[in-house]
Amino acid sequence: MRKIFHSFTFNPKNDVLSGLTVALALVPEAVAFAFVAGIDPLVGLYGAFMMGLITALFGGRPGMISGATGAMAVVMVHMIQQGNIVGENLANPVDNLGLQWLFITLLIVGGIQISAGVLRLGKFVRLIPHPVMMGFVNGLAIVIFLSQLGLFKENVNGEVQWLQGADLWTMIGFVGLTMGVMFGLPKLTKKIPAALTAIIVVAAITILGGIDVSTVGSFIKNGGGEGLEGGLPTFQFQIFGLLDTLNGHWGLIISTAFLLAAVGLIESLMTLNLIDEMTDTRGSGNRECVAQGGANILNGLFGGMGGCAMIGQSIININSGGRGRLSGVVAAIALLCFVLFGAPLIEQIPIAALVGVMFMVVIGTFAWSSFRVINKIPKSDAFVLVVVSAITVWQDLAIAVLSGVVISALVFAWKNATMIRARKSIKEDGTKVYEIWGPLFFGSVQNFNQKFDAATDPEKIEIDFIESKVTDHSGIEAVRNIANKYLDLGKSVKLTHLSPECKKLLLKANPGFEEVIETSIDDPRYWVVTDLLDKEV
Repeated sequence: MRKIFHSFTFNPKNDVLSGLTVALALVPEAVAFAFVAGIDPLVGLYGAFMMGLITALFGGRPGMISGATGAMAVVMVHMIQQGNIVGENLANPVDNLGLQWLFITLLIVGGIQISAGVLRLGKFVRLIPHPVMMGFVNGLAIVIFLSQLGLFKENVNGEVQWLQGADLWTMIGFVGLTMGVMFGLPKLTKKIPAALTAIIVVAAITILGGIDVSTVGSFIKNGGGEGLEGGLPTFQFQIFGLLDTLNGHWGLIISTAFLLAAVGLIESLMTLNLIDEMTDTRGSGNRECVAQGGANILNGLFGGMGGCAMIGQSIININSGGRGRLSGVVAAIALLCFVLFGAPLIEQIPIAALVGVMFMVVIGTFAWSSFRVINKIPKSDAFVLVVVSAITVWQDLAIAVLSGVVISALVFAWKNATMIRARKSIKEDGTKVYEIWGPLFFGSVQNFNQKFDAATDPEKIEIDFIESKVTDHSGIEAVRNIANKYLDLGKSVKLTHLSPECKKLLLKANPGFEEVIETSIDDPRYWVVTDLLDKEV
């Protein structure tokens, strides 16, 4: 229990103030993503509350903020639409069946994510290359920036168009004022969060001055919502009576669940990695997986839209001084209090103030150093950086990160495939020695095979692996095949300096290799195709 609550005493004042700042920034985000998914804004707010609270208490990264996210909202849209269509065509029509399907799907999502944590898959985030990380933050900064541009539009007679004239300049002015306060205040004092101060200053000016600007309340109503005010989340008993509506649609539910789980874990673990770098500390990816899964199950049971870690709000929290779990707890509880008690007040906050906060997040998120280093790093890394940034904007985070990892892995495999070498020499007794240098794996097998000329080689051959490492099954097969090729020609071959694991696998496939394999005190010790990552605590 001490481990869960140890960070509550980190700096209560900073955690509370930064938590309040994050809560204010969460409102329009949760509402906007609910609109993207085609569901009621309160479902998005409930989702942000439950995700934020559970991950703050039990997650693997104190100070990281979770909530309803656009990356997951985009994935769930199709399933919700299909569910609504099915609900309308039932013999006894069901309203918002797509939303009920979402709650059922979130139960599966949570199970998948908890399984990932139990199986300790969270540690694989450490395998993500640095160019992918830079592309991730750059692409996400661009996505956050583009999402804020939509707030510079208004609905006029059913048609969405850009703000014009005085309204546009008023919006730009208050956005600039917010950014100015956030930029200048830390130079004077860091005792109060700059983002919260900026929001309060701009809100006070617009409210006391009676200035007509777009507010959180008007944003919700323009999107078709009725307002922020609502009650406590309630248990969704009805979803267990709707399982029969899924007959013939389980494929859609399962595929959506796996995609939501993957997107949520990738975004959460990438954000965790980024916050680790910002704070020079280390979180637990596996613990975060379990917490994310538990929070999504709770969302399914109590009517939230689910979600994952939010990089923008997490950076706001860290930059505002929030380092402990208390900051996330305060943000979640404050968000619920807004819904229960403070809706009329929160609805008066100008959208311009929140846009200004997010613009400062964009500036702080974007890896500006990438412009400086792009000509100084290998072309392959520069290509990965640009590709990941572009795909993050064009498609989504999960596809971008997976693409970047695949490209980086292929480049790495290609480079290592060309590193295999064979130094040749002849002993006094006429034995030809091949001294193998470099990794032997699936990518280098072809080059390895080309080093030998079994037909013209002498009767005695020795293949020495002291400076090589057989890393996978393809490498084992290559060694076995080349040895058998010499044996089939009636020649003598010796395999020296293989690891005990290599010998074991070779003898398992060819029991007659006892005379081929030599054992020495100098034999290296390594495993073939095994997980060498250290276990997380």
